[in-house]
Amino acid sequence: ALENKVVKSKVGEKVGLPCCHKIPSSESLDNYRVYWQKNTTDVVLAYAQGKLFSTHERYKNRTEMDSRDLTLWISSVEIMDNGSYQCVVQQVKHSQNSKVLCDETVTFFVTADFSTPNITTEVSNSSCESTEMVVTCSSHGGFPKPKLSGALNNVSVMWNTSWTSEPSFSLYNVTGKLWLNVTKDMSITCSIEYNGFAKTTSLLLRKTNDCVVPTQPLSYNVITATSIIIIIFLLAIILAARYLQRRVCSHCCKSRDSVEEGVKEFTKPPMSVKVTSKTSSL
Repeated sequence: ALENKVVKSKVGEKVGLPCCHKIPSSESLDNYRVYWQKNTTDVVLAYAQGKLFSTHERYKNRTEMDSRDLTLWISSVEIMDNGSYQCVVQQVKHSQNSKVLCDETVTFFVTADFSTPNITTEVSNSSCESTEMVVTCSSHGGFPKPKLSGALNNVSVMWNTSWTSEPSFSLYNVTGKLWLNVTKDMSITCSIEYNGFAKTTSLLLRKTNDCVVPTQPLSYNVITATSIIIIIFLLAIILAARYLQRRVCSHCCKSRDSVEEGVKEFTKPPMSVKVTSKTSSL
C-alpha cells in the first residue's frame, strides 16, 4: 500500500493513510504546515506551527495525525470516506517564504462485505427430455458496486445482472438471473467480486424425473398375430368342450341302459307252478 499509494480498508476499521514526507528527528512539527485534503477540495485536517487549526465536520473525533511520519489515521471507517486524499507538506523558515516539500495523492478504497451469494431455482416447464428453470443469484449490503460471474459445469456463463443502492449508505444489492434448459444434473456456481474480495456459492441443478412416457401403439403385425392366437385358443376351448360333452353323454346313456335292464328284470312276473294230476294224486 505504501509503494502503490493505494490503501484498502473495510467499514468500521481503523486505517492509516501514508504521507509523502517524514519530519527528521532533529526537527519538530512547529516548522511545518501540513494539509490533508480529500478530492482536492475538502480539508480533512490542517496543522500549522505544530497545532491543529482545521478539521472537517465529518472527520471530527475520527481522525488524528502522527507528528513524525504525518500519517493520517481514520477510525470507524465509513463508506463516504472512500476517495482520493492529498498530503501537502510545507516547510516554514524564519524570514523566508514557505517551501512545498511534497504533494502526493493516496487512493483510499473502502469496502463493505457483501452477503454470501444465495442461489435459488424456479422450474417453469418440465418434460421427459429437459427441465426449463430460472436460476437466481443474489447478494446484498456491500460496497463498492460488485461484479457477478458464474460457471455451469466449469464453463463460464453471463448473468443478467441488476443492481440497487440504498441512498442513505450507498450500499449495493445485486441480483443475477439465468434461463436454463437442463437436460441432466449439473453444477452452477455464482461468484461476487468487489474491490479485490470475492465470495462464491455452488448449487447442484437436478433434472426432474416426474415425466410419464406414453405407451406406443401396437403395430399391425402384432395385432394380427395376437388376434390369430386368440381365435385358435377359443376354437381349442370350443372343441375340447364338445368332446367332453360327448364323453359325458355316452357314459350317461350306458348307465341309463343298465339301470333300465335291471328294472325290467326286477319287474318280471313270477313263474306259475303247475300241479299235475299225478302230483295231486300222490
